[in-house]
Amino acid sequence: MSMQIRQAGTDEDIQNCFGVITQLRPHLKADEFVSIVRTQMQDGYRLACVLESNEVVAVAGFRINRSLSWGKYLYVDDLITDETRRSRGFGKALLQWLKEEARNQGCAQFHLDSGVQRKDAHRFYEREGLALPAYHFACMIE
Repeated sequence: MSMQIRQAGTDEDIQNCFGVITQLRPHLKADEFVSIVRTQMQDGYRLACVLESNEVVAVAGFRINRSLSWGKYLYVDDLITDETRRSRGFGKALLQWLKEEARNQGCAQFHLDSGVQRKDAHRFYEREGLALPAYHFACMIE
């Protein structure tokens, strides 16, 4: 397997991530995707992707932040491997890349949230050494 992991920097790179990331975020629209990502990038969002034979097979959206509770940390907003290419090491490689990026950026911690329905993802995260230290609560603001 010849894979490459890199950050998506150009509009073309970002758009090439769309087909995979919509498997996690199906509400996104192709014609708005680059603009949405560029807007989030103004707030520190970054997009990394795994390429196999120049085709995007896994994507992670993440940011570096600070908080009183965690100090400096890397937070993963989005992490998905193409459903037709799972269990081939792409997700594991991307997760390792993200952890290394956290170390390189001087982060003390690494965090991500995962929907309660994503049981397969939870098993993967646990296998990769992530713990479930808290519940995440949310509500819509009307």
